[in-house]
Amino acid sequence: MNVAKRRINAWLFIAPSLILTLVFGVYPITWALKYMFYDYQGFGEPLFIGLDNFSRLMRDKEFWQSVVNTFIYAGGKLVVTLPLSFVLGIILNQALKGRQLLRAVYFLPTVVSASVMAIVFYVIFNSYNGMVNQLLMGAGIISSPIDWLGSKYALLTAIIIAIWGAIGNYMLLFIAGLQNIPDDLYEAASLDGAGAFRKMWSITIPMLGPVLQMIIMLAITISLKGYESIMVLTEGGPYGRTQVMYLYLYKLFFPVTSGGASIQQFGYGSAVGFATAVIVGIVTLIYFYVSRKLNDVY
Repeated sequence: MNVAKRRINAWLFIAPSLILTLVFGVYPITWALKYMFYDYQGFGEPLFIGLDNFSRLMRDKEFWQSVVNTFIYAGGKLVVTLPLSFVLGIILNQALKGRQLLRAVYFLPTVVSASVMAIVFYVIFNSYNGMVNQLLMGAGIISSPIDWLGSKYALLTAIIIAIWGAIGNYMLLFIAGLQNIPDDLYEAASLDGAGAFRKMWSITIPMLGPVLQMIIMLAITISLKGYESIMVLTEGGPYGRTQVMYLYLYKLFFPVTSGGASIQQFGYGSAVGFATAVIVGIVTLIYFYVSRKLNDVY
């Protein structure tokens, strides 16, 4: 086969991916970068307004509250999910009877649609006849039902649901990393008299370093961008207590507020999308910097 044919075949192979990237990646980004300088509601002629959208963004209390909520939501999710996934990975990496079934059970929430998962938990946390209130009242912990999704507990409830949905995914990643650690290291440590804690601290955690960095990076980005289950459960309520950045952004492009008409704000939404991407990018860069410094130290 001559060089020309090889080049044609190569381009034919990459053409589908290239077209999809251009249509669903490059074009939307270019479109948003343009219209963040315009006042545009999706109809009529766009009006160029310069940096007015960003000026509005700096004064937008709802957006900045969504930023705070996002970091609370992501932080609460990560603090519980990562250690719990690690412990489950350690346990289910042992030669236990039925471990394959247990792995499948814990991983199942990962493959369930976020919308379906949110509907199930909506029933579980229902303030009138939900399972959680019935159990707590039956145990004498509370005397009256708690409105989990319509009170100050709404964000906590969203975090609990997010933890349930994420544990299985990171657990399997930890198991994959654990299975790449040679057994010879543990055998040598046992001969030297090392206990379980010493093996964990001196062998398991250092050997999991690259995998752990990848897991933390995935967990951070996914947590900062998560909004689907919150949209189904509370639509950001009550009073914006569960409004996260990407849900706020989604509402600007596709208004979902109930009980009243809303206007699509493509121009301002593009500016909010740019600011949101910058925030996530800054967090990612900080993590890369810290992880690189830790690698230099250790």
